[in-house]
Amino acid sequence: MGFKHLFKAQAKWSSNGEEGTLNPRRYSRNHTIDIEGKEVLNVSAAAAFKGAPDLHNPEDMLLSSVVSCHMLSYFYLCAQNGIEVLEYLDNAEATLELESDGSGRFSEVRLYPRVTVRKQEIVEKALKLHKRANELCFIANSCNFPILHFPTCDCV
Repeated sequence: MGFKHLFKAQAKWSSNGEEGTLNPRRYSRNHTIDIEGKEVLNVSAAAAFKGAPDLHNPEDMLLSSVVSCHMLSYFYLCAQNGIEVLEYLDNAEATLELESDGSGRFSEVRLYPRVTVRKQEIVEKALKLHKRANELCFIANSCNFPILHFPTCDCV
């Protein structure tokens, strides 16, 4: 391995003088994630797990990490291959499966990248680069569930 990078994040939660975590139905799931030099993230559990529906949650952020990393890996490959991307849209989905004991896991992520390029002759190559982007993606390489790709490519 050539390089190592260390990433840091601080999670912070407080009962704010309330009863704390003794009652699993009532304690607040709201907390912050602080990454030095960046805007503080206000986070909660997903609404399905008694969290605030208007805040990001870990499941949202995991899916966001996958879709964002794929897009950035794809752009890297497009730049290397002389492909000018004009627009990129991905309506990604993730399936979370829960067990009766309260545990759960993501069983798959589905990416639907819709790319717009300038030249018709590069559409096929632009579509093929999604497979290689998945192979390069740091986040995809760290996941233990399948990440499926259903790319489309338009030309203006």
